[in-house]
Amino acid sequence: MSIPTPILQVTDLKTTFTTRQGIVHAVEGVSFTVYAGEAVAIVGESGSGKTVTALSLMQLLDTNAQVGGKAVFQSQCLGEVDLLQLKEKQLQQIRGQEMGMIFQDPMSSLNPVYTCGQQVAEVLLWHLEISKKEAKERVLHLFEQAKLPRPELIYDSYPHQISGGQKQRVMIAMAMACEPAILIADEPTTALDVTVQARMLSLIDELRVKQNMAVLFISHDLGVVAEVADRVLVMYKGRIVEQGKVLDIFTNPQHPYTKGLLACRPTLSIKSQAKLPTVADFMEEDAQGNVHEKRPQVCEPSLVDVVNAYVGTVAGIKQQRDNSQKPPLLQVEDLQVHFPIKKGIFSRTTGHVKAVDGVSFDVKHGETIALVGESGSGKTTLGRAILRLVEPTAGSVLFEGADIGSMDAATLRQNRRYFQMIFQDPYTSLNPMHTVGGAILEPMRVHKLHGSDKERLLKMTELLEKVGLTTEHAQRYPQAFSGGQRQRIAIARALALQPKLLICDESVSALDVSVQAQVLNLLNELKRDFNMTYIFITHDLAVAKHMADRIIVMHEGRIVEQGIPAQLFQNPQHDYTRALLRAIPSGEPEAIMAAQEKRATLQSGIAHYQA
Repeated sequence: MSIPTPILQVTDLKTTFTTRQGIVHAVEGVSFTVYAGEAVAIVGESGSGKTVTALSLMQLLDTNAQVGGKAVFQSQCLGEVDLLQLKEKQLQQIRGQEMGMIFQDPMSSLNPVYTCGQQVAEVLLWHLEISKKEAKERVLHLFEQAKLPRPELIYDSYPHQISGGQKQRVMIAMAMACEPAILIADEPTTALDVTVQARMLSLIDELRVKQNMAVLFISHDLGVVAEVADRVLVMYKGRIVEQGKVLDIFTNPQHPYTKGLLACRPTLSIKSQAKLPTVADFMEEDAQGNVHEKRPQVCEPSLVDVVNAYVGTVAGIKQQRDNSQKPPLLQVEDLQVHFPIKKGIFSRTTGHVKAVDGVSFDVKHGETIALVGESGSGKTTLGRAILRLVEPTAGSVLFEGADIGSMDAATLRQNRRYFQMIFQDPYTSLNPMHTVGGAILEPMRVHKLHGSDKERLLKMTELLEKVGLTTEHAQRYPQAFSGGQRQRIAIARALALQPKLLICDESVSALDVSVQAQVLNLLNELKRDFNMTYIFITHDLAVAKHMADRIIVMHEGRIVEQGIPAQLFQNPQHDYTRALLRAIPSGEPEAIMAAQEKRATLQSGIAHYQA
C-alpha cells in the first residue's frame, strides 16, 4: 500500500487584521495537512475564519492583513515552497495553474467588462502555451463539463447577462481550467440548484480521482460536506475545535459546537415550520471565552405555558380561517417575460429567451409559497416581474386587487413598502457608501414610518438584534462583514418597512446553518405574529419543505408541478420533480458510506484503466 503524499502542510497559521478598532485575530494557530487526491472540508459559521484561512494560503488578503506560520506546498515548477514566503511573481506561477480557487461570490469575482469566455480563456493563455483558437475550444469543453446551457452563448455573454448559478459554474470552469494540483473551493455550490450541484460535485470528484487532485472544500452546507469530503475540520472563532473522518464527525461529534451545527440544518425528516435548534442551544461561553456544553434542561411545562400554547393554537386556526375567506393577496395571470436575443453590428433581434412563459398562480394572505427549480428555470425573473423590477412582456399581477402593471411610477413607489424583496446577492444589494444603520434607516425615512428619528433608531436596533447582529454593527460599512452577515443586514432592511408580501430570493443560501436556522425561525415567527406572506425562492428543497405551505416547481419558465410539501415529496408526479428530489444530499450515515463506496469504485476503475 502506497503512502499518501502531503500536497499541503499548514503549521500554526495566524492571520490578523489591523483596523481602526484594533487588532482582529481572524485565524489563530491553525494546523492541518492535505494529501494528494484527498478532499478535506472546512466547516463553521460565518466569521469562523474558513475563508480567511484559504485567502491566507493564496496570499489574496488586503494590505492590512498580517499572516504568520508556515504553508509548505509541493509545487511542480518551484519544488517544495512555503506559500507565505513567496514573492508575487512566484505566486502568479502557482495561482491558477497549480492552485485553483473557486470564490464564494461569482458576481464580484468576474470582470463585468469581459465576456465569460474571454475570462476563462485568459487563464489558459496566461499559463499554457496554446493558441487563442485552442483556448476557445478548451473553454467550450469546460463549459460543457460544467453543464452550462448553450456554451457558445455563455462564451459571448457578460456576467450580468447570466444567472447566479450560471456565474458560479463559469467560476468552477475557470478554477479547473489548468487542472491544478489542489483546488480550494470556497462555497462552490452556494448558488447552485441541487441537480447542478450534484453534477458539479461529481465532476470535481472525478477530476480529483483522475488527476490525483487535492480539494480543500469550504462550506456551510453540511449535507454537501458529508458526501464530498474524506475528512472534516470544524472551525470556531479562528481555531480548529474538532477534526476527523467525515463519518466519525457526523455520527459521533465530540465538541458541543459541532453538535450544534449538525442539529441546526433543516432536513427532509424535520417537521415543516417547526422551530429549528441553534448553536446557542448546545453551548455557551464563560467570561474567559472557554466553551462549555449546555446540559438539556428537562422540565414540565407550567400552566402558563400550556395556556399560552393553547391560545396561540386557537389564534393560528382563527387566522387561517380568516385568511381562507379573504380574496388572494396576490394573483398572477399568464405572466410572460421574454428577453430578445440580439446579434450582429446592428443588434438585430434574432429570437427570444422565454424566461417566464405563461405562469399563473395565487397567493393567499399569510401563506408561504416556495418556488423551486434549477438555475435558469425562471424563478428569480418571476419574482422580479411580480414587483416590476423587470417589466413583463404579457400577463397581469394583481396585489390586493390592484394591477401593479398599470401603476404609474409615483403610485408604484408609494406601494413598494407593501411588497419587498430580499435579493440573492448580499454583496451588490447593499450600498458600500452607507453604513449598515443608514441602510436600514433610509427606507423608513423615505416612507415616513415610526414618527421620529428616535423611534426609527429604536426600530433599527430591534431589527439588527432580530437577525443576530448588535447595535455596534450599525456604524460599520457592508465591506466589513462576511457574506452571511451581509445577507442578515439585507433581511433587516427589507423588514424595516413592515411589508405585507416579502419575496425571498435565495435569502438564506449564503448563511451558515446556525444563522440560517435563526433566520428561518424568525421568518416563521413574523408569519405567525404579523400574518406575513412569503414567496420563497430557493434551490434548497429541504428549506422549501420546512418553510412552505405550498411548493411550485418551475422548469424552463413554466410551472410543471405544485402541491403541499408532504404530497409533493412523497409522491412527485413529474419526472423533473423526481430528478430534483433524487439530487438532495441527505447527510445521513447511509448516504455518506454510499458516497465513499462510489469514490472508491471510481478510483479503482481509473487505476485499472491507467494500468
